[in-house]
Amino acid sequence: MQPVVETLSGLERRVDLAVSVADVEKEVQAQLKRVARTAKVPGFRPGKAPLAMLERSHGPSIRYDVINSQVGRAFEQAIDGAKLRVAGAPNLEPKTEGVTDDTLAFSATFEVYPEVAVPDLSALAVTRYETPVTDAEVQQTLDVLRKQRATFEARADRASQDGDRVTLDFAGTIDGVPFEGGKAEDFPFVLGQGRMLPEFEEAARGLKAGETKVFELKFPDDYQGVEVAGKTAEFTITVKEVAEGVLPELNSEFAKSLGQAEGDIEKLKADIRSNIEREVKTRSAGRTKSSVMDALVEAAKFDVPKSLVDNDVQGRVAAAREELKQRGIPNAESVPIPAEAFSTESERRVRLGLLVSELVKEAQLQAKPEQVRARIEEFAENYEQPAQVVSYYLADRQRRAEIEAIVLEDNVVAHVLDKAKVTEEKVPFDQLMGMA
Repeated sequence: MQPVVETLSGLERRVDLAVSVADVEKEVQAQLKRVARTAKVPGFRPGKAPLAMLERSHGPSIRYDVINSQVGRAFEQAIDGAKLRVAGAPNLEPKTEGVTDDTLAFSATFEVYPEVAVPDLSALAVTRYETPVTDAEVQQTLDVLRKQRATFEARADRASQDGDRVTLDFAGTIDGVPFEGGKAEDFPFVLGQGRMLPEFEEAARGLKAGETKVFELKFPDDYQGVEVAGKTAEFTITVKEVAEGVLPELNSEFAKSLGQAEGDIEKLKADIRSNIEREVKTRSAGRTKSSVMDALVEAAKFDVPKSLVDNDVQGRVAAAREELKQRGIPNAESVPIPAEAFSTESERRVRLGLLVSELVKEAQLQAKPEQVRARIEEFAENYEQPAQVVSYYLADRQRRAEIEAIVLEDNVVAHVLDKAKVTEEKVPFDQLMGMA
């Protein structure tokens, strides 16, 4: 008789399972006899140990495995008969009430996948982001590259300003007492780069070599140095040197220093424009994809299996712990990482994953081999030897699968953009590149 699957609530189901004690014992004895052929028992030749002795040594573990196997088969048969898709592993509890001695009974509680209906894509409102690349952006990038390669020349009478390298001595106290890390000599930093706290930079700004200044600085409450976080210190700084940043000339040597073998400035600018356009395309596409995925998940009105959310949470906790280990954090394995910090995002990821999977199946948006190769070739353009990168990705199944996943997402985005209500929005270059 086919077991009856009971709906508890939402996606949760329960089914009662039973296996015959006689069938279990028959399989246990069969496995014990197989073990007896090769078992090495002190005092007996191989294959001659009594079954009663092997029952004591091997019986419990064999019986446990046999019961698990037979209950698993009974569960699969019940699920197949009910035509259900199980999400996660079932929770098994033994049953004794109303069960005869010749039967082992269990109650299996589990979740099923939801029925996922793709929403009306024409009703979705999404944004396509674009950022034009002009000569101004190329020049701006050139200026940044020049600043990164600036040299510094000391100026005896120069009042320090942003872009200058200031070398100074400093000493800080809290309530008149020096603190660890609060003192240094001949300490250099470039004003305006944000390396120092704003109050420190403001105090050093406008000073000349040989000048001294005393000022107060309140450390942020979340400052990484917990012993001074939230406290107010008094600092004394003495400027040793103010060095003006000198940008390299925009000439052949500069072009060669950036990898333009011929030293051709115009070719360098063309290369920079190409790199900027590639980066802008990637970042704009990322913003557009986020808009599409946000619209999809907002329209996804179905329950998600808690077991899948829990699995995603545990994966994220494990990844966070691994990151702590990579950063050299002591006791990374035992540092408390609250699972609830990931639950909202994990539920979103699971919901979106189920919807995207259904959308891919319905609209046949699977990644095609030619799309994967084209994406790999585009990615390889970032490297000095693109052909080697292409060969590497095509030969490595895991790497190729990563690109296939990206292409599949691109197909989903393109499909939604083709159907939805799309608003075009231009993003300023500085904002897109995180320089604003």
